[in-house]
Amino acid sequence: MYKLPKHEAEARLKKIQQIIVDTDAEACVITSSVNQYYLLGYIFDGYLYVMREGDPYLFVKRPTNIKGEGVKPVYKPELIPALLREMGVKPPKRVVLETDQLSYSAAVRLQAALEMPEVNNASGELRKARMVKSEYELEQMRESARAHAKVYETIPSLYRKGMTDLELQIEIERQMRLHGSVGIFRSFGENMDIFMGSMLAGDNAQAPSPYDYALGGAGVSPLLPIGANGSVLEPGTTLMVDMAGNYRPYMDDMTRTYVIEHAPDLAYKAHQVSIDIHKAIVEKFKVGTECSDLYIRAEEMARENGLAPYFMGTTQQAKFIGHGVGLEINEPPVLSPRSKEQLLPGMAFALEPKFVLPGIGAVGIENTYIVRENGLENITLFEEELIHL
Repeated sequence: MYKLPKHEAEARLKKIQQIIVDTDAEACVITSSVNQYYLLGYIFDGYLYVMREGDPYLFVKRPTNIKGEGVKPVYKPELIPALLREMGVKPPKRVVLETDQLSYSAAVRLQAALEMPEVNNASGELRKARMVKSEYELEQMRESARAHAKVYETIPSLYRKGMTDLELQIEIERQMRLHGSVGIFRSFGENMDIFMGSMLAGDNAQAPSPYDYALGGAGVSPLLPIGANGSVLEPGTTLMVDMAGNYRPYMDDMTRTYVIEHAPDLAYKAHQVSIDIHKAIVEKFKVGTECSDLYIRAEEMARENGLAPYFMGTTQQAKFIGHGVGLEINEPPVLSPRSKEQLLPGMAFALEPKFVLPGIGAVGIENTYIVRENGLENITLFEEELIHL
């Protein structure tokens, strides 16, 4: 069974135990795959039981090959109190759960099984605990970004005249898997369905979507109304490629824009403003900057260049220009106009100021940055200018 390096496991466990203390609880029960992986380096179906002190207990439904001290097989949560007593642990009077990620029935059942008069939600605090990354985590993100760039390098060779966005996306997805993509695209939230990323060609970039991404797209089916919709890649339009950087457990996020043969001058102007926003934010960045400051600066530059009507969409404009990145593609913080969260060393975030131009398509870039004491480290190192196909 794969395990995290000891120092990583210990540091992460301490963060979770501090949450238990801060919420005046006695234990935290973790059921989500992402937080199980964060603490253990693997996932299982069952209940990870973390106390204020000591090693956690694993109450495992499946797989059956997880062994070790503190590992107990269960087939229902009602067995947990008796198993705790067997191990000499007094059942808790107050626990915290990931109620943002549990179904209502699962949360109620856990509450009853643990004989709790009430439970409290630790989902937000657990996500915040993952915001500041260790060098071990950050190096995985750099590795992912390097593989991501190699895939984007192949795109011009994959393109054929007359292709649709979906046909090209399929070829890119193949390269992603060949370069080590794990396939799954972990995200947080109810409106975050997507399959390995987004491709937006021409006016499909204007199509509003119910999903909580920067830009939408009609998709190929009402079942998944986002991204590529089968549009032919026509000369004079753009193709925005925002495919997943999921080559390691810790992800990066990167968008690049391609031009089909040629494009109007407005596309080059708006794309350059996106690059300029990145440069301005990197040059002026200081540790402790509030997320809202980045959004406000980007919005100001869009307005100064006469591009406000196209900023982050047209018919539906997103009200953020970036987000944290890690085990999930949309970790906190969010770069929105009201976010007062400060950017601190060890945080990693994607910055994506984009423009949607009617009759042309979407332009702009997205890079992933790591916050350092002396500024921002860009880990998504790939050509930023408009790339011609």
